[in-house]
Amino acid sequence: MAGRRAVAGIGPGALLALRVLLAAAHPQCLDFRPPFRPPQPLSFCVQYSSFGCCTAEQDAELARRFRALETRLDAGVWATCAGYALDLLCQECSPYAAHLYDAEDPATPLRTIPGLCEDYCLDMWQTCRGLFRHLSPDRELWALENHRAKLCRYLSLDDTDYCFPSLLVNENLNSNLGRVVADAKGCLQLCLEEVANGLRNPVAMVHAGDGSHRFFVAEQVGLVWAYLPDRSRLEKPFLNVSQAVLTSPWEGDERGFLGLAFHPHFPHPSKLYVYYSVGVGFREWIRISEFRVSEDDANTVDHGSERIILEIEEPAANHNGGQLLFGDDGYLYIFTGDGGMAGDPFGTFGNAQNKSALLGKVLRIDVDRKERGLLYGIPPDNPFVDDPGARPEVYALGVRNMWRCSFDRGDPVSGTGRGRLFCGDVGQNKYEEVDLVERGRNYGWRAREGFECYDRKLCANASLDDVLPIFAYPHKLGKSVTGGYVYRGCEYPNLNGLYIFGDFMSGRLMSLRENPETGQWKYSEVCMGRGQTCAFPGLINNYYPYIISFAEDEAGELYFMSTGVPSATAARGVIYKVIDPSRRAPPGKCKIHPAQVKVKSRLIPFVPKEKFIRTPESIPRPTARAPTKAPRRRRPTAAAPAPTIRPTKPARPSRRPGGRKGGGRRRGRPSTAVPAPQNGSVRLVRPAGLSPGRGRVEVFVGGHWGTVCDDAWDTKAAAVVCRQLGFAHAVRAAKRAEFGEGRSLPILLDDVRCTGSERNLLECAHAGVGTHNCKHEEDAGVECSHQDPDL
Repeated sequence: MAGRRAVAGIGPGALLALRVLLAAAHPQCLDFRPPFRPPQPLSFCVQYSSFGCCTAEQDAELARRFRALETRLDAGVWATCAGYALDLLCQECSPYAAHLYDAEDPATPLRTIPGLCEDYCLDMWQTCRGLFRHLSPDRELWALENHRAKLCRYLSLDDTDYCFPSLLVNENLNSNLGRVVADAKGCLQLCLEEVANGLRNPVAMVHAGDGSHRFFVAEQVGLVWAYLPDRSRLEKPFLNVSQAVLTSPWEGDERGFLGLAFHPHFPHPSKLYVYYSVGVGFREWIRISEFRVSEDDANTVDHGSERIILEIEEPAANHNGGQLLFGDDGYLYIFTGDGGMAGDPFGTFGNAQNKSALLGKVLRIDVDRKERGLLYGIPPDNPFVDDPGARPEVYALGVRNMWRCSFDRGDPVSGTGRGRLFCGDVGQNKYEEVDLVERGRNYGWRAREGFECYDRKLCANASLDDVLPIFAYPHKLGKSVTGGYVYRGCEYPNLNGLYIFGDFMSGRLMSLRENPETGQWKYSEVCMGRGQTCAFPGLINNYYPYIISFAEDEAGELYFMSTGVPSATAARGVIYKVIDPSRRAPPGKCKIHPAQVKVKSRLIPFVPKEKFIRTPESIPRPTARAPTKAPRRRRPTAAAPAPTIRPTKPARPSRRPGGRKGGGRRRGRPSTAVPAPQNGSVRLVRPAGLSPGRGRVEVFVGGHWGTVCDDAWDTKAAAVVCRQLGFAHAVRAAKRAEFGEGRSLPILLDDVRCTGSERNLLECAHAGVGTHNCKHEEDAGVECSHQDPDL
């Protein structure tokens, strides 16, 4: 009944340290949820008016019980004991009520009297022990009424940090009460709630803004699923363009279905817009199409209604952009990559700096009009409409590969910040960055990466007039930024104004908060809550490491999508809702009333699979392994200093989320991560059915996996590769893509000439990284063996 818990195998000193750690913050109410700030001051339990677990209605009920007690007790006794009665009744309003009543676990019996500290209990027993039977129906407690030591032992808590009234003056429990808790390193302690699972690289989650509070989740393969507010999924896909979408099972392939957005006035008209990769032969391009929802089923698209409104040829398989957003102005914003490969090598200044190219840009179009022979209109205030050397669609330029952007909804009360456009731009060799995108501005790529110069000649050009990012971080923190959202939801007031984003490669969750007076942004990492911080029913403290995308629902609550295997065909993707365990909104304030939508498809109920991991330590971020196949949004590796926030004006380029490898552990699980590959590392990719030691050669250079051309390819080069892979002998050098073409990868080496003694292919003579005059039909391979082929 008293709910005592022992910690086996831990000495007294360690147990004390553990208690301090657990006390660092796990406020919890009797409904198993975080405390809140009551909308109005409480009139009875006034000490919990600013923060606690009681609404005005609950406070009034406690006052009624207090008055009822008064009628049952002698006036003299009541005069002595009323203060004790007030104390004990009001502990239901304490921010630590769940601890006081042993209610952390919904499966355990609830105390009827809060846990008392020994000295308080002994004092109360001396004068008011008869009060206990009026406060509790527990007959075991009644039987101990005349046994002071036994009764006080019965009412004690094993964890004395939480006993009443000591918890009122416990600095560990009260110093940050009601605030987002940070650990000793400043890492914000948040928790998660699983929302959906079994998804294949979930690249986007959006809502329709129609009051239905449905959410729509896009998989990279080209399917979009509709979910109802209760998180059940419709069995029939909302949209299926998988036959048209260009992607592959290779982990890290950046092509595929990449984005969607509903018309801002949906369902009038009932239109949505999608962004996906297509290809024929060696030609690849991105397509922006319009669809209409079926007139017969509000949860299905009319697939015959597709209207292609824009196509842009892609010169390479990576850097495909993929974001679609509608702004408050009603226009569609399209975010394209720079065309791929490395360093934006297209033309004199690259695509991103070329105003006549649509790649490496933020575009803005009017989907409700057509003009100039186009299938869309040009907003009259687009910045380059009067520039004959520029495409009129261009809204901003100088971007490398913006991966996930969002508009700020603005502060729910003042509206501050509304309409700001945040983007994560994936970098090249050194930095990832977060930008605030504004009309007509140049974001610097390929002149700059982060705050530093990338192309020094371009960087020195005084006419560049580029805008620095609000934040950039080096590759020791992550190598592929995934842009997020400024939290503007209702449920977690402490998160208001916090921009939360992540990194696909490192699995790191991060945040920025603006100082409104200076305009500077303060960086804090986001960690999964330590100890008991996330020990609420339904919450978890771990996630899969490859952070693909962020989202907000119709009410403004924040989510992110990640996977354990970054392949378009691996059903390992999970959607998580971000939870602040330190404080929630008052009960009832955030209640939604979804508009009813007729459902014709069978519903698949949501069954959560992820579990809370019990550990006293801060949950480490999940470690992602490098992908085994084509890189997906990634860059060359380079060590760099700590995160940097807007200096006066150094240098910068941009990048996009990089390839990540399968089998990723969840953040918070013991790590057995494979180390990141080093420059010159090689791997063999072989068709199914072939034995190990045979396959296409792929080499890792500057953060990318790529193929090797077979010009000059011979057994000496094969010997270098085989020795790196642990084989004693090279049987032969394979040519003409004998083991398949690596078309989703860049060609990194050509004209490789080795003596056979080199440690890796980079030490051999070659034409230069990325320099080649061949195609993937000439991808080189090897056959290796542990046995001497001549024996």
